[in-house]
Amino acid sequence: MTAMEWAFLGLRPALCLVQHVVEGAGELAPGELAEAMAIAAETSPGMRLVREGRRWVDSGVAPELHVLPPGAFDRGRLDSPALHRGLDGAGATCEAVLVPGTPTTPTTLVFRAFHGVTDARGLLLWMGDVFRVLRGEPPLGHDSPLNHHDLARSVAASATGLRTAPAAPLEWPALAGSPAQQTSRLLWRRRSVDGRHPASVAKVAAALAASTETGDGRFFVPVDLRRHAPELRSTAMLVHALRVDVAAGEDWQEVQRRLLGSLAEREELTLPFASWLLRMPVPAMRAVNAGIDRAARRRGRYQAGAYLSQLGGVDHDELSTDRFRTTAVYSLGGVSPGGPPEIDLLESPGRTEITVAWHDAPGLAERAEALLETAAEALSPAANRRWAGNRTDRPLPSERSVVELFREQVDRTPDRVALSGPEGKVTYAELSRRADAVATELRRQGVGPGTVVGLLADRTVAAMAGLWGVLRVGAAYLPLDTRHPDARIADLLTDSGSTFCLTQRPYDERACVPPGCRPLILDDLALDGVPPGEFQDAVIDPADLCYVIYTSGSTGRPKGVQIEHRALLNYVHWGTRAFGVDADTRLPLVTSLSFDVTGTSVFLPLLAGGEVVLMRAEPNHLSLRELLVDSGATMLNLTPSHLDLIGRLDLAPSGYRAVIVIGEQLRVEVAARAQQMFGPGCRIINEYGPTEATIGCTAHTFDPVRDARGAVVPIGLPADNTTVHLLDEDRRYVAPGEIGELHLGGAQLARGYLGRPDLNRERFVELADGTRVYRTGDLVRILPSGELECVGRIDDQVKIRGHRVEPAEVAQALEEHPAVDRAVVIARTRPGSQGGHGKSLYGYVLTNAPVTEDELAEHLVGRLPAYMLPAAVMALPELPYTVSGKVDARALPDPFAEAEAADARDAPDRGVPVDPVEEAVAGIWARTLGVPRSRLDGTADFHRLGGDSVALLAMLAGVCAEVLTPGQEKAFMAHLGSILREPTLGRVAELARAERRA
Repeated sequence: MTAMEWAFLGLRPALCLVQHVVEGAGELAPGELAEAMAIAAETSPGMRLVREGRRWVDSGVAPELHVLPPGAFDRGRLDSPALHRGLDGAGATCEAVLVPGTPTTPTTLVFRAFHGVTDARGLLLWMGDVFRVLRGEPPLGHDSPLNHHDLARSVAASATGLRTAPAAPLEWPALAGSPAQQTSRLLWRRRSVDGRHPASVAKVAAALAASTETGDGRFFVPVDLRRHAPELRSTAMLVHALRVDVAAGEDWQEVQRRLLGSLAEREELTLPFASWLLRMPVPAMRAVNAGIDRAARRRGRYQAGAYLSQLGGVDHDELSTDRFRTTAVYSLGGVSPGGPPEIDLLESPGRTEITVAWHDAPGLAERAEALLETAAEALSPAANRRWAGNRTDRPLPSERSVVELFREQVDRTPDRVALSGPEGKVTYAELSRRADAVATELRRQGVGPGTVVGLLADRTVAAMAGLWGVLRVGAAYLPLDTRHPDARIADLLTDSGSTFCLTQRPYDERACVPPGCRPLILDDLALDGVPPGEFQDAVIDPADLCYVIYTSGSTGRPKGVQIEHRALLNYVHWGTRAFGVDADTRLPLVTSLSFDVTGTSVFLPLLAGGEVVLMRAEPNHLSLRELLVDSGATMLNLTPSHLDLIGRLDLAPSGYRAVIVIGEQLRVEVAARAQQMFGPGCRIINEYGPTEATIGCTAHTFDPVRDARGAVVPIGLPADNTTVHLLDEDRRYVAPGEIGELHLGGAQLARGYLGRPDLNRERFVELADGTRVYRTGDLVRILPSGELECVGRIDDQVKIRGHRVEPAEVAQALEEHPAVDRAVVIARTRPGSQGGHGKSLYGYVLTNAPVTEDELAEHLVGRLPAYMLPAAVMALPELPYTVSGKVDARALPDPFAEAEAADARDAPDRGVPVDPVEEAVAGIWARTLGVPRSRLDGTADFHRLGGDSVALLAMLAGVCAEVLTPGQEKAFMAHLGSILREPTLGRVAELARAERRA
């Protein structure tokens, strides 16, 4: 007998429980929750069952909600007296426990049910209905009366060749140890690991077996019988156990292959069941139960080492309302007589929750923790999570805000030059007086902490005074680009909620300030109306907003990034030290105020007693030449595109200590040229950082010898108090040396996007240990040196014929041609391609001599594999740039646009031949996974599209039924191991074609 069988019979009701915990932020009103439970139970009457004799009947009474005081649930021990209350047929079999949250703890809702009337998936289905009702939606309802015995018999009757499996004797030691005394109390422990993990049961089983003295093990894996009847709508207990034996030395791939094979053969239907037990009186059944339990404890032997239950996945959105946002869902299982510990795996967005349930006795909690550690290590090895480059423990030399630091610098060096440029030299004292004048007017207008003030100005003295004036009243500034259209500026001011906008002439005449936002003319503000020392700066809290900068949005709507004072302060302290900024630094302001890297040129020198060189003209070869020759600058801060332009000037500037490059990938060729131009005494520093992580958060000093082996310069090591995490598409840590998406954490993270809660949840996520990180979308790997290298964007990377292609590598190959000065390669979706999978590479080059496309193609053929060759290469007179100095990929022409338009006119009915086998397989995949057919091509990976092991089998069954004949099915399924290793649509179609031909 197994735990599911005993639970069905109603034995040991205090232990045979299914409990799911929902944690979240916000409020769940008890009255509304109780009403929602009642409505959901009306359409799922299986949640209202009670026992009458040997029958289960609908009591008609809604499950009860118990409201406990805040703090009544111990999140560390996962314990509360309410969780040990038994549920059996003599009374209610389902209930919920609500523990309101506190400022430091989440709201906790526990759904509890007797395992005899429902299983883990059934309880999740009902929970989903409860939250649907809370959101004002109708419940789906699950009213089928079919029980697991009837379902198993009906499915088994239609199967052939099923043999009854032998009963499982009590011969295995429990992996969590055996309690010496009788106890009806359970303990639970939990561990969260990052990511979704296909084949998780096989991985955990193999790891647990390897951890035993003998290296082998036996496990029971509950299987949801609903897979045999997808149309069934039931919350009933519909699981049977599948026995999985693991031999010493077996790896998880072999375990997974056998597990899938057993599922394909429906072996869970062979579970033995002694029907005569149903006719026994309950007291007699409980006596049998007690005897089995005593025997197991006395011998220290159980039916298996552990139960391993993969409960599937949950969507937090489905368990949330407009006032309550779920942040975690996990299961607290039960145990049974003669049964081993239960280990439950439950997937949710970005993580897998692992919990263990076992008897509560001295020493067993430690054994349970060890089990969790082994299971977690099997899914997410520590070697993948560790990286010595993470820096989290460097204390700030000062907790004073940038406002305080600037005021102190003014007091120390009032007569030192702070600004220079076309308007002449401005001392620290003069800049401070002008900032006080702006601040005085803002305060008079009621501006203070929490207010966002627009700043529409060029790189001028007035702009600097406006910036510091906003900060001195405790408000946040919103830098706006004067070159942007009026409508865009107005949209940003409206979206940010700005009620004031500081602007300088002649921009005050533009129709860009929306209603509700009052313009204040910087030129008209009194410059000498505030005596020194009279204005008192606002008290700045580290969590106060410092500035808001808008970045491009993938939906077409710009998003405002909110940076707090503590984030900027961390950057200032790190950047000042890392870049060598001091009182002798003269740093030009080259980029637009609306570009966040401008913060390096403004804050670092002014807080170190240095000088900001204002460059009024737009960066071009002429203005940059003048800047390099005549400004007296000692440091530069600019984009790689600007540096590339500088490198083409016939100059040999002297006196430069550092060139800080940020904004896009820095190619080795550009860095080497800059190093030669500025000389060996000048550091070429490649800084990396998205706006969401405050200007820059990693840096690397270019080494002409060491870095010459790569195409791009590494982005280096993280800043102080900054962590990096490399995760794959399923949010799992990648193995050392592999490429993963960079997730940034630490002191410099933004507060989030202004007014974009959905986007915040998508981009600012929590790791399993609670660490808040930002998903950058950048693909990064760790070099042998321990530094980071950025290899592309997650949305730029393409797959061509199953190969990953990084366009930067193709661009480098183009630049090796002597006639090419600069190359850019992008991926475009060809017209008529489906879902973005029909992408081709296109190259764009700046040349120094005549060269044909055929010559460039011939040049590439000798350097690149065929799948990396661009579909076309165009020579351009110049590259288009965005206002931030980056190459504007959207402005690059489509070489095939005119030709394809002509083709469409000449042959509108012409189509691309489709392989009927692959098309049929793709249709099956689309139905099984619930994804559009347009997203699928031969490279589509079943697991990466969200398919689990059961879904994989369903898909293969569909292929057998719709593509193959009955005689071909067995030979096709013999390739299960091959499909498991390469679960791509193309591989499945290839095997199906081979069997059809055979």
